[in-house]
Amino acid sequence: MAQMGRPRAFDRDQAIDQALHLFWEQGYESTSLSQLKAGIGGGISAPSFYAAFGSKEALFQETVQRYLETYAQVTECLWDDAMPARDAVELALRQSSKMQCERGHPKGCMVALGVMSAPTPEHADVTKPLTASRQRTRAGFVHCVERGIASGELSAATDARSLACVFDGFLVGVSTLARDGVRYPTFDAAITQLMMVWDASRSKE
Repeated sequence: MAQMGRPRAFDRDQAIDQALHLFWEQGYESTSLSQLKAGIGGGISAPSFYAAFGSKEALFQETVQRYLETYAQVTECLWDDAMPARDAVELALRQSSKMQCERGHPKGCMVALGVMSAPTPEHADVTKPLTASRQRTRAGFVHCVERGIASGELSAATDARSLACVFDGFLVGVSTLARDGVRYPTFDAAITQLMMVWDASRSKE
């Protein structure tokens, strides 16, 4: 009697990365269970999927956590008070823009694109971690501008939230432009121009 072949080992860690790329590219609602089963490990059965991940929502939450612990770290420098505030803003902009254009994963930022990942009310809770991450980045820009004001580098008349919105809005827009094929050198040059907005707010004293 012929022996049955040994079942293929299931690499759960690799499966999280594969699912991450699907959700990143297509969003939560647009990624079907069939696509996930086909795209993970070369194809897995429904029982294997549910045994490993529990549900589509649970898998999405795991992929979001993976993204936040890796790719999303490019803006954490906004909270590094040992770095000059202007440098922290510029580094966050350049690092995030570069990451969003890199090969090996979908273009754009999963956090920024997450606003359209689950647009219907019944799935709003699914993307709460992405919403929280966007809020943290926005607060990070505000934090840097406030540091610039407190140190005297920026004018006391500077509106911290408005100036922070300039930088945050640029970064959110990078996702769409990267999807449209704009490459990093263009963003790199644009950031040099954008930082002139910071310089224009410098204290005249």
